[in-house]
Amino acid sequence: MMTAPALTLGQLAERLGATLRGAENKRITGLATLHEAGPEQLSFLANPQYRRFLATTQAGAVLLTAKDAEGYAGDALLVADPYLAYARISHLFDPKPQAVAGQVHPTAVIAADALLDPTASVGPHAVIESGARIGAGVTIGAQCFIGARTVIGDGGWLAPRVTLYHDVTIGQRVSIQSGAVIGGEGFGFANERGVWQKIAQIGGVTIGDDVEIGSNTTIDRGALADTVIGNGVKLDNQIMIAHNVQVGDHTAMAGCVGISGSAKIGKHCMLAGGVGLVGHIEICDGVFVTGMTMVTRSITEPGAYSSGTAMQTAGEWKKSAARFRQLDDMARRLQTLEKRLAAVTSAGDASSDA
Repeated sequence: MMTAPALTLGQLAERLGATLRGAENKRITGLATLHEAGPEQLSFLANPQYRRFLATTQAGAVLLTAKDAEGYAGDALLVADPYLAYARISHLFDPKPQAVAGQVHPTAVIAADALLDPTASVGPHAVIESGARIGAGVTIGAQCFIGARTVIGDGGWLAPRVTLYHDVTIGQRVSIQSGAVIGGEGFGFANERGVWQKIAQIGGVTIGDDVEIGSNTTIDRGALADTVIGNGVKLDNQIMIAHNVQVGDHTAMAGCVGISGSAKIGKHCMLAGGVGLVGHIEICDGVFVTGMTMVTRSITEPGAYSSGTAMQTAGEWKKSAARFRQLDDMARRLQTLEKRLAAVTSAGDASSDA
């Protein structure tokens, strides 16, 4: 296994702009959780429920807020947000192999008119078709397919077996995990007397800068205009984004989200795992949708939204389901009772007036 270089607490404090409390020259070789860390590892406390591990941790140092550091005797790096500090410093200890700039594997197939920056690297059996343009510092993993006229901006990273169809535009510093398919044909058909006639999907896909796309996520090309993914969007594994969807800047989606065609999602939204959106609706900026929610209409106000019912025991759920089937009848009976009550009240008022 490839190992990252060791750093000192002083070096880490300098990189983070953190306040160092402890031995400046202490050696740190990696990261670990509070209850698993050893004396040469750095840990962090971000979730209060793990505070109980702080007293017994064997970590060489811990990322802490100044308040959480009170009463802690060990070495620490004091920061405003330990989780954010952990995120930033994690890259220093990432053992992921780095491609050699400018190295093109001899088995790669690259069209004569494709433009490949001299600093880009291409892995074994990758295919780059006619008119494609690959920017500076791009890494294309083994068996990737880059379709005709597709553009990948500077600093992009494609894991093995990524598929980019033709006329896909990828911004700068975009990471795409294995199995992702971008630019496949959208699900478009017209019905002619019970027979489905295919609609050519002649749009493309445009993806902004600093986007991350998870394994086996699919983003379909547009029917006419492009499907658009904004800057800084983060997509988890196994997400389905249909044709002509628009996703605003810095929106994040967890695994197994499904977005139907022509839906428009605003900026800084969060969709939890398994969320589904019907097509042709709009979600405004700043919306959080909880897991497994089905969004069937547009959302015009920021905030948190949910649908469905919370988990129950199987027996309780069966009783609730039975009651749910009775709701329409109960509502009709209630309306009838309200009308009768209103009539009795009106008659009583009339009698009093007389």
